[in-house]
Amino acid sequence: MDPRRGVLPDTDVLVRGATIESVGKQLRAPAHATVIDAAGALLLPGFVDTHRHMSETALRGVGADWTLGNYFQWMVQKWGPLMRPEDIYAADYMGMVDAVNDGVTTVTDWSYAMLTPEHADAAVDALTAVPGRARFAYGNGLAPDFGWVVDGRVDRMLKNRFTGRRDQLVTMQLAMDVNSPTDDARKALEFARDRDLPVTTHAGVFGFTGDAQIEFLAGTGSLSPSYTLVHAAALTDDAYRIIADSGAQISIAAESELNGGQGYPPTAKARRFGIPVSLSLDTVAWWSGDMFSMMRATLNADRGLAHLRAHEAGKAVENNALRAHDVLEYATMGGARALGLDRLIGSITPGKRADLVMLRTDTPAMTPTSNPVGQVVFQAGRGDVDTVMVDGRVLKHRGTLVGADLRRARRLIEESLEYLRSKIPDREWEQAMNPPPGATARY
Repeated sequence: MDPRRGVLPDTDVLVRGATIESVGKQLRAPAHATVIDAAGALLLPGFVDTHRHMSETALRGVGADWTLGNYFQWMVQKWGPLMRPEDIYAADYMGMVDAVNDGVTTVTDWSYAMLTPEHADAAVDALTAVPGRARFAYGNGLAPDFGWVVDGRVDRMLKNRFTGRRDQLVTMQLAMDVNSPTDDARKALEFARDRDLPVTTHAGVFGFTGDAQIEFLAGTGSLSPSYTLVHAAALTDDAYRIIADSGAQISIAAESELNGGQGYPPTAKARRFGIPVSLSLDTVAWWSGDMFSMMRATLNADRGLAHLRAHEAGKAVENNALRAHDVLEYATMGGARALGLDRLIGSITPGKRADLVMLRTDTPAMTPTSNPVGQVVFQAGRGDVDTVMVDGRVLKHRGTLVGADLRRARRLIEESLEYLRSKIPDREWEQAMNPPPGATARY
């Protein structure tokens, strides 16, 4: 994903400490080096996820048939307030293990349910307990206003848990859903700017937020390259122009948008207006947790809409606009750029940190390998992730986690689910798992 180098066949990578030292043909390994035989394999930069609600990991899969309304009904209004700090720890710990196992070397924990300082501490404790790279996006979506931003909680976290160095494995930003132009929202946004804290916001969500939200953020001077707008789907061209002019980023979660109804994944709008794009998984309570699914969902949505519009006009699409290389860039360099880490990670470039993923090519789905980028996007899956390295440290090798405690993660998350189920009546659980079917749409 280094544009100066492109795709390189039969090439070696030398990692010294945490850093990629060199990339080239037949590199000589130092006498003391550990050699990982990657002959025939595909090596790519680690995936970067810019939006995942990791606190919901214990409720994996419960929302398979949900819409966005179902999600708010059950997850936000009823079950989110049940979570204790130990549930947050278990969810984030398992979420980090899950991410590393799937080749997501950097994950943004969009911490929606930091009800107390103890909840926030538990999240950071879990993120730092697994040696992957993470962004703690401090949020409290269940609070009535943004008083939690300015009342000392965020400053305490900055002082006690974060050094301000961007090369530490776990860094911080704010996760604030600025849905209306209130005075406390202005104060919270000013607070973030004063501390040079990046911000992420759910934006352009059908029925909740539209152009007025973007206009307010722009009017306060908040939109910038360090501001990430999640979904950003239900917007007009005027709003996309504002986003493009500000340099702000978009995080697209195509599985979520297509199934939940936030709006149609705006990849075509992003291309038209030149808005930087990253990809995200949203929540495993609803969707799959791997970047391979996200890349495919993004391509499917973009191309499917292009074909539909062409057919409605009695025409056919001659060549696809969004390419496999584009979505792989979204999933790597795009995510690094959104988090302000593109000088550190996102491509296999000498001098950058060694966040690397090696895929097997001897599986049936990957044999033979003719088009590396296309096969990563359309053929590869979790089961092909052989080796994962973060900051020069091997966390998975030969398909087995070696730098993360899966047994502990499973025990903690199962205990958390047992507790949550004890607080959720059986009837409520069944209603949530099986919402009534909607009317059949006519296409």
